Parts: sequence; structure tokens; C-alpha cells
Amino acid sequence: MSEKREGLGGFIHEHRAKAQISLRKLGELAGVSNVYLSQIEANLRRPSADILQRIAKGLQISAESLYVQAGILDEERQGSTEATIQADPRLSESQKQALLTILRSFLTDAPESAPPSEVEPA
Repeated sequence: MSEKREGLGGFIHEHRAKAQISLRKLGELAGVSNVYLSQIEANLRRPSADILQRIAKGLQISAESLYVQAGILDEERQGSTEATIQADPRLSESQKQALLTILRSFLTDAPESAPPSEVEPA
């Protein structure tokens, strides 16, 4: 009896099943408990960007695809500056959030239709 899973949990479960990796093995690869992974797959827990990055590495998929599923990253922004910040392992979670807050404030204040040549340098 196969249950239909949706959202982030379903996405992770689907990729784990395709890769034929057990919860326990993915937990070892990602450095998290298989119980926690089970809760993520059941959409009972919302993992941090760092945990998603580790899961993505264990599944050998892009972290950005998990960020999109988790709602951390807009699909149309995949591959953007935000994705680059989120994927950078040199930054702590608080540093990533600070940079994203600053970036989003700049983007909110920037003229939407102005080509890059019309935006004045800082």
C-alpha cells in the first residue's frame, strides 16, 4: 500500500526511492537521524536550509531544487543571487539570512523595469 506524499516531504521521499536509499542511509549521508528524516518526509518538520543542503548532497540533487520545494527560494529565482547565498557552505545560517535580508531590501527599493545600465552604482 503506497501512500501519496506531497510537498517537500514527498519530493524528498520520491528522490530517495528513485535512488534506492533507505532512510537510515540518507540519515548517515546527511548527518541527521532517520527519525528526523521520516518526520521531514511526512511534512511534520520543516528543515533549515543547511539540513536541506545536506539532504540534497546525500541524494545527489541540487540544493536549490529542495529550497524551491521548501518555499525558501522562488522557482523563477533558482540560480540567482539568493540561490548562491543559500548554497554557500562558508556562510552560517545567520549570515545567509542577513545577506538575504539586505539583498531583498535592495531589490524592493530598486526600480523594477530599469535595465542594469540605468541603475546607479553605489
